[in-house]
Amino acid sequence: MSKKSGGSKDKANSTGTIALNKRARHEYQLEDRFEAGLALQGWELKAIRAGRANIGDSYAVVLRGELFLVGAQITPLIQASTHVVADAHRTRKLLLHRREIDTLIGRVQRDGYTVVPTALYWKGNKIKAEIALAKGKQKHDKRDAERDRDWARDKQRAMRAHNKNA
Repeated sequence: MSKKSGGSKDKANSTGTIALNKRARHEYQLEDRFEAGLALQGWELKAIRAGRANIGDSYAVVLRGELFLVGAQITPLIQASTHVVADAHRTRKLLLHRREIDTLIGRVQRDGYTVVPTALYWKGNKIKAEIALAKGKQKHDKRDAERDRDWARDKQRAMRAHNKNA
C-alpha cells in the first residue's frame, strides 16, 4: 500500500497564481524579472487564501536599502482576529538577496527604471511576488502594442477560417 502524494490540503489554494497585474504589462515595458518573498501577517495570509489580494495599483520603493511593496490591497476577512488592527493597504517588505536589491537600486537610480509587481503566486506553502524592472511606455508605444496584438488576433482568425474551409 502506498500513500497518496499531496495530502489533505486543497489543491486550488496550494499552487498557482493569486493575483496578476495586467495593467503593468500595458503601462510599462518590462525588462528584468525577480522573484521576491513577502513579509506578511497571519490575517493577510488567510485573506489571500480566500482570494482577496489586488496588486493593480502597487509598486515597489526603496527605503533604507530595503525594498517595500506599496499600494497592494489585501482586504481583511470579517473573521479576522479582534486584537489585530487590519490595514488593507499596509506597506509590506519584499524579501530579496542583497545582491538583487543592490542591482535593483542601481538600475532605478542610474537608469530611471521603476519596480512594479507583475504577479503574486504560491511556491510551496509560501507566497512569492514576481517583480520587474520597468520603463514607462509613451502613448504611441501603447497604441503600437495594441495594433500589433489586434493584427496577430485577426491573422490567427483568418488562418483558422482558411484551415476550416480547406
